[in-house]
Amino acid sequence: MEINKDLIAASSTPIVLATLAKRESYGYAILKQVQDASGQHIEWTDGMLYPVLHRLERLGYIDGTWKDADSGRKRKYYRITSRGRKQLADELKQWRAVDATIRGILPAMTMQLSHRL
Repeated sequence: MEINKDLIAASSTPIVLATLAKRESYGYAILKQVQDASGQHIEWTDGMLYPVLHRLERLGYIDGTWKDADSGRKRKYYRITSRGRKQLADELKQWRAVDATIRGILPAMTMQLSHRL
């Protein structure tokens, strides 16, 4: 199943913030966590994730710190800030409202479709 790019873009902020609310992480690990959590339905690329991380950092929702990885290379690890936690709570309220709306509309849509068949 391919997920619409607009839906992926709209959900990127709460997904990244929720991922970092569990623990700090770096780009590639975030990509893998999202892919695993979605059952392989969402496969972000570096080109999609890093602009989101940079925007969230600019907004003060996350902080990034360069650290040495086990491999000896430097990695930028991100962690959610208190401001980011507040934003995540707000984003989740919005997603719940959208979800409730869709669930409220679906029974009526299902009935209409079954009458047409």
